[in-house]
Amino acid sequence: MNKKILIADDYFVVMTGIKMILKKYLKNIDLEYALNYDEIFEKLADKTDYALLILDPGLQGNQKKMTAEIKCKFPNLKILIFSTHNTAEVISFILEGADGYLNKLSHEDEIARAVLEVLNTGKYYSKETMDALIHHSVSGKSNPLETLSEREKTVYKLLIKGYGNLEIANELKIHVATISTYKRRIFQKLGTNNLIDILEINRKYSME
Repeated sequence: MNKKILIADDYFVVMTGIKMILKKYLKNIDLEYALNYDEIFEKLADKTDYALLILDPGLQGNQKKMTAEIKCKFPNLKILIFSTHNTAEVISFILEGADGYLNKLSHEDEIARAVLEVLNTGKYYSKETMDALIHHSVSGKSNPLETLSEREKTVYKLLIKGYGNLEIANELKIHVATISTYKRRIFQKLGTNNLIDILEINRKYSME
C-alpha cells in the first residue's frame, strides 16, 4: 500500500521540486499539498492515514507551537521539518516533537534519504543536527534570541529601546511594512505577541 505524504509549504516551486525528487527516488508514495496552517489541519482531519508531514514552519498562518499542536492531535504522524532555520530554532522544533530536520539547501539525494529514513525508522537527523542536540543537552536551555536573524536582531534592539515601527523604518531606511513583517517574525520566534514579554526576555537573555 502506498504511503501518503503531505507537503506543507507556501512556495509552489518548493513543493514541485520536492515532488520531482521524491518521485525520482521513492516508490509507492502518494503526495498531497497544503499551502498554509489551516489547510494542514483540513487535510489531516479528512485523511488520518498520512505517514509523513514535510513541514516548513514559516508558511502562511503559522501558529505558535505548531509542531507540538500537530503532534498532540495526530501522534502517529511523522513530521520532517524542511527549512533554513538556524540551530536554536531546529532544536526547538525537535523538542516540540518533530521527528527530523532537513535543510532546504540539501542535495536531492539527501532529501530522498531523509524522507525514506523517517518513513522506515521514524527519525532523521543529520550530523549537524545531532551535534546541536548533544550540545543543547550538555549546555542546557538555549537562548531564544539566538533564533533571530541578524536583521531581526537589529529591529529587536530598536524595539526594546522603545522605537515604533515608523521610527525603526526611518532609522534603517526601509519600508514600514517590512518592519511590521520583521516584528511579526520576532514575536513568533520568541513565542509572544506583546512588548512586555519581549522586555522580560531581554532582561533574561540581554544582547546588550
